[in-house]
Amino acid sequence: LDFARSASIKHDMTSVIFSLEMSRNEIAMRLLSAESGVPLTNMRAGTLSEPQWLDIAKHMGRVNNAPLFIDDSANMSMMEIRAKCRRLKQRHDLKLIVVDYLQLMSSGKRVESRQQEVSEFSRSMKLLAKELEVPVIAISQLNRASEARADKRPMLSDLRESGAIEQDADVVILIHREDAYDKEVRPGEADLIVAKQRNGPTDHVSVSFLGHYSRFADMARI
Repeated sequence: LDFARSASIKHDMTSVIFSLEMSRNEIAMRLLSAESGVPLTNMRAGTLSEPQWLDIAKHMGRVNNAPLFIDDSANMSMMEIRAKCRRLKQRHDLKLIVVDYLQLMSSGKRVESRQQEVSEFSRSMKLLAKELEVPVIAISQLNRASEARADKRPMLSDLRESGAIEQDADVVILIHREDAYDKEVRPGEADLIVAKQRNGPTDHVSVSFLGHYSRFADMARI
């Protein structure tokens, strides 16, 4: 979500989010929380102070007018996603595609295995990115293998239901938060692990995780 928020709201670039998990309203609320600095829990509960209402009102127009398209259609196929992206590229000069998340997609066809189906989605997104010359961010679940490790850090091999994701992706970024397992260890911090980068080195970047505002921030500029 932060990638699309930065592209569309901060830099006025057309983005689209295909959300198979969250509703359009939930995404809009998270975007507004991230932009206004009003905690998401307060927005959900409706317990807002007058200054918070003013903060929301101040940022509402900017969020609404950003060139960000949100599609929360159920049971979306890869063919539908491709057609919608082509239209957005033609009409609005699409610059970024986000799919949340890969394992919730369904082809509607009979396949030999779920792994084969997810592999087909992964390859289709790679082809879509090449065709439109637009980056595609495909969010993926991890299996539970990392939880069996002492440090809980995810690895490239933990990508769920498909080795094709690891193979097709130009860049794979894994998110790790130590405070998800022990609240006293590095609270409010997250590591963005660049586990694969086709044209550069792998590394990790520590950032600030502001969960109550649904966003990440640079450690130097919280």
